[in-house]
Amino acid sequence: MSTRENPFGQVLVALVTPFTADGEVDWPGVEQHIDDCITAGADGIVVTGTTGETSTLTDPEKLRLVEVGKSVAAGRAKIITGGGSNETAHAIHLYKQSERAGADGVMIVTPYYNKPTQAGVLTHFRMIADATDLPVILYDIPGRTGIPITYDTILRASKHPNILAVKDAKGDFAEVSRVLNNTDLMYFSGDDTNVLPHLSIGATGLIGVTANITSAPYRTIVDAVNRGDLATATAEHKRLEPLVRAIMTHVPGTVAAKYVLHGLGRIGSPRVRLPLVGPEDSEAYAIETSLEAVRDVPGADFSNFRPDRNAAAGGALPKVPGTTR
Repeated sequence: MSTRENPFGQVLVALVTPFTADGEVDWPGVEQHIDDCITAGADGIVVTGTTGETSTLTDPEKLRLVEVGKSVAAGRAKIITGGGSNETAHAIHLYKQSERAGADGVMIVTPYYNKPTQAGVLTHFRMIADATDLPVILYDIPGRTGIPITYDTILRASKHPNILAVKDAKGDFAEVSRVLNNTDLMYFSGDDTNVLPHLSIGATGLIGVTANITSAPYRTIVDAVNRGDLATATAEHKRLEPLVRAIMTHVPGTVAAKYVLHGLGRIGSPRVRLPLVGPEDSEAYAIETSLEAVRDVPGADFSNFRPDRNAAAGGALPKVPGTTR
């Protein structure tokens, strides 16, 4: 495990961005949701990431999310800005502005759609890291970007003084171990099903979607691993399994998390922005069926769960479109 000081936290929520029914950002809802996550045990919040629907947020919305996050956190949790861009110049611009807005760190996703070589990926990372004094997490998620960050690229990127961590959504545990053995990088589990396995081989923490519903059990798992109590961590991992299944397996995690949060009365609308749409009846049924198996998970009381399939149906077209430049 890395001996570097951790500037990010250990229990990080990949925050959903609450919207109104017409698809505009629900700013009071954002404030309340961030506060709920921190109160339940999160010490880091990743705004404008994949789960936050970064692809359909405007740049001003992304920057305001950083500002609101910093205000609500008030020193209780780190605010990390995710997303970025597949255009290096745009990513640099966004991260510079995010730093001025008060971000505590940046998470750089592998350039998507362009399908660059690993030399291009490395150059993208280095140029962004050169442009900011903030600590950097590299986001390795080939299922969405189309390309992985290879071991050699991670090794070379690790030499940059600002690049301190990797968020792993690739699931290659042998590579994680190899990187941890040969660099000082910190690793964050980016796959909710693999949080405990990642921690057990030396990962620092997690950046989780299911943590939007409750970050309390993740706090328990991380704290237990920190003190070497694998039995407690494993028991909590097992309790979480049906909740993770409900959020992560039937529809995109953003869609499921918003559907569940709305059913719990935690956000005002389950709306997502197109091309994402709410769950169809069969998908909603699968989510609800998985939730029936959730028992004794701190912060996840479904006794008054009231899902609204009609409110979740379809997707929104906001008045101002997001931008890729």
